[in-house]
Amino acid sequence: MYMRLVNLKIKPETLPKFRQHYDEKIIPRLKKMPGCLYAGLMQSEHHQDECISMTLWDSQKHVEDYEKSGLYEELLQGVQPYLSDSLLGKIQLSKELKLEYQPVQEEPVVKSYAFLAKKDAKILAQEKTHLMYLRIVSVKIKPGKMKEFMQIYKEEIIPTLRSVKGCRCAYLTENIEDKNEAISVTIWDSKEDADDYERSGLFDELTEKLKHTFAELYQWKMALEKEGVRQAVTSEDLAVKYYSIVTGKSFQ
Repeated sequence: MYMRLVNLKIKPETLPKFRQHYDEKIIPRLKKMPGCLYAGLMQSEHHQDECISMTLWDSQKHVEDYEKSGLYEELLQGVQPYLSDSLLGKIQLSKELKLEYQPVQEEPVVKSYAFLAKKDAKILAQEKTHLMYLRIVSVKIKPGKMKEFMQIYKEEIIPTLRSVKGCRCAYLTENIEDKNEAISVTIWDSKEDADDYERSGLFDELTEKLKHTFAELYQWKMALEKEGVRQAVTSEDLAVKYYSIVTGKSFQ
């Protein structure tokens, strides 16, 4: 199974209309795509202008067929009224060989992930899933350690998560383009259940089981923190993000 994430910057005040558009225009079109199992819209807990559209697919081929079909570009065009007007700066050489600054609209970021392991509960069994909560943990893995990381996740992390109150699904995925990046996705019945899990200290215990497989920069940071240096920030830090599921539907 494959997961495709589209990161979007939106105008927060347009979320109700965006949700309606997603329900009425996007979900029905994706339902007709061969191999599409689920489509859902999530909003960041900490940044109200950040959303992701998550789709799950039977295979990588189905993802590629969807991208080649032109439907993604068509659907993206339809959500333009809800996207943020924020701009990025692009510096390029002009025909006269002079550097010039050109503002360009910030584009959605698309990433695809292959599933390595999953909790065997039915995914998002409810018709509407807006009451649930999504937690995404991304980490860079040391080259050659992905197999060991995956084995520990399957044998120790998933069985533990099965027993945690409110944890509906747990998935481990690997970035298709960056084979050293892994993402753990957990879906919760409520924000309170996810918060209780965080406060319990269990997340830190599970991270301890895996951290020897993390990338070298993260290992270096951990060594510094043991020496009392806590200001170190690296590009390979463990990243935890939280999303409320605004709307979604399973096609299974």
